[in-house]
Amino acid sequence: MTRLFNDPADFADEAADGFVVANQRWVRRVHGGVARATSSPDGTVAVVIGGGSGHYPAFGGLVGPGLAAGAAMGNLFASPSAQQVAGVARAAEHGGGVLFSYGNYAGDVLNFDAAARTLEASGIPVRTVVVTDDVVSAPAELASERRGIAGDLCVFKVAGAAAEEGRTLDEVTAVASRANDRTRSFGVAFSGCSLPGADEPLFEVPEGRMAIGMGIHGERGIDETDVPTADGLAALLVERLLEELPDGVTADGARVVPILNGLGSVKYEELFVVYRSVQRLLDDAGVVTVEPEVGELVTSFDMAGVSLTLFWLDDELERLWAAPADTPAFRKGGAVAAERLPESELEADDGIVVGTGSAESQAVAVRLAGALAAVRRVLDEHVDELGELDAVAGDGDHGIGMQRGAHAADAAAQEALGRDVGAGGLLAIAADAWSDKAGGTSGAVWGAALEALGRGIGDDSRPSAAEVQSAVHAAAEAVLAFGAVPGDKTMVDALVPFDDAFAAAVERGASVPDAWRSAVTAAHEAADATADLVPRKGRAKTHAEQAVGTKDPGAVSFALIVETVTPVIEEGARS
Repeated sequence: MTRLFNDPADFADEAADGFVVANQRWVRRVHGGVARATSSPDGTVAVVIGGGSGHYPAFGGLVGPGLAAGAAMGNLFASPSAQQVAGVARAAEHGGGVLFSYGNYAGDVLNFDAAARTLEASGIPVRTVVVTDDVVSAPAELASERRGIAGDLCVFKVAGAAAEEGRTLDEVTAVASRANDRTRSFGVAFSGCSLPGADEPLFEVPEGRMAIGMGIHGERGIDETDVPTADGLAALLVERLLEELPDGVTADGARVVPILNGLGSVKYEELFVVYRSVQRLLDDAGVVTVEPEVGELVTSFDMAGVSLTLFWLDDELERLWAAPADTPAFRKGGAVAAERLPESELEADDGIVVGTGSAESQAVAVRLAGALAAVRRVLDEHVDELGELDAVAGDGDHGIGMQRGAHAADAAAQEALGRDVGAGGLLAIAADAWSDKAGGTSGAVWGAALEALGRGIGDDSRPSAAEVQSAVHAAAEAVLAFGAVPGDKTMVDALVPFDDAFAAAVERGASVPDAWRSAVTAAHEAADATADLVPRKGRAKTHAEQAVGTKDPGAVSFALIVETVTPVIEEGARS
C-alpha cells in the first residue's frame, strides 16, 4: 500500500512538484506536467509523451536530452487533460512540430487528440504514434487495439534520438511507428496496487497465485496460475513473446533489446534472477541480445509484478536505441551537451477568457453554480460506489475522477460568479476546469458536454424550453463525437435516452422541470439496463465478460448527476 501522503487528492501534484525540485538539472514545471530545463536548437521536433501519474519513471523521469522534450502528467492512473497536454507541448515546442506518443488508453487518445487539434489550429504541426505493445490485450489481427505498457520506452527512446539528430517531424514519426510495430510485451502480477488513501488494492490475487496479462492501471489479468519459480516465469514470458514475431523477423540471428520491467514491488535482485534465465532462453533460440534493460521503467505504484518487452531491431533502430540520452531516470552513452533555459521561459498558465453576461443570464449562472455545487456533494457521497463499479472490469478510478472534476468545476464556477459571467461563460469555465483536473475519459467527455451545453445556452438571456432542449442535444452530440454509441456500455447508454426523452417531452409542450423529470427516469432505467451489456469501449473491453451483471459506472454517474440538478431546475422555473 502507499503509506506516505498528505491529502490523497493532492498526491499527484505534490509528487510532481517534488520530482521537479529534485531534478532541476533536467526538468522544469509547466502547466500540465514537465518540460526540459535545457535548450534545443530551433527546428527540433519535440517528442511529447505522457499519461497518468503512478508509473514513475514514466513519464516525467524520461524527459531530457536524447529522449522526451516534455511529459504531460495526469492525475493518478488518469490521462492528462487536453489542456495539460497542449500546455506541455507549447512549452516544449521549438519550431519543428510535435510528436505525441503515449500508451493506447481511451482517455489518453481522447485528450491527446483534442490537444493535437488545438495545436494544429494555432499553427503547430502535430503527429501521433500510439504505443500498442501488450500482446494479451488484443489478438495480433487487432494489434492497433492493444494497450501500451513497458514498450513505451522503446518508442520514446528512438523517437527522441531521431529528434536529437535533427530529423523532420515526418521522419521522427516514421521511425517511432516502426519501433512500435517491432515491440512486444507481456506481464504478470502477484498482487494488485493501492492508490494513496485507498483501503483496498484495485484487484487482488490469491496467495500463491499469479495473474497473467494484467494492465498497469489495476486492470485484472486475463488468467491466473500458480506462482512459478523464477526460471518458470522466464520461460512463460519468453515463450509467449517468441510466439508472435514482427513481420519479416525470424528469431534465429535476430537482434533484440530485452527489457525486464519491475512494476513496483519486485526487488531488483529478483529481477536479475529472472533475467539470467531470460538471457539463456533467448540465446537458446538464436536471438542476439543488444543492450538489455533490467529495472523499474514503467511501474504501477506498489504492484508486485513483472513484464518482459522484446524490441526487435533493425540497423537504424539499433543505432537510435544506443544513442546518448540523459534524463532523471534513464541514461545511455555519453553526456548530451545542452544549455539550461533562462527562468523567464517557464510557461505561464492561461485561464479561459469569457465575456460579461446579461443580467438575466447572470441570474441563470448563479443557479447553474448551485447545480454544480450539488453535483460535487452527491459525487462525494457516491465516490466509493462508482469506484467499485469501475473496478469490476476497469481500473477503479471513475469515482475519483468524477469527484476531482466536480470539485474543480464547482470551485471554478464559484470564482467565476465574481466576474459577472453569463450562464454560457460559467459553463465554459466549469468545463475547462472539469476536463483539466479530472483527466481520463470522463474528464474529456464531461468537459465537452458542459462546454457544448454552455454554448447552446449562451450569455444573452434566460433560455426558453426549446433553447434548453437544443443545448442538451448539443451536449449529447459532443459526447457522441468521441465515438461511443448506445450498446457500448458507456455513459452514452444513459445520455441518449435522457436526450430523447427530454426532447420528446418539450415537443409535447411540457415545462422544462416536467421534461427534465421524465428524462431523469429514462436515464436511470437505461443505466440499470447496462448491467446486461458487454463493454465494447475503453479498458473494460479487455475484460468484457467480467462486466456482465454490473452497471456501467459512467451511465450510473450520469443518471445520478441529472437527478441531482432537478431541484435547481425546478427552482429556476419558479423564479
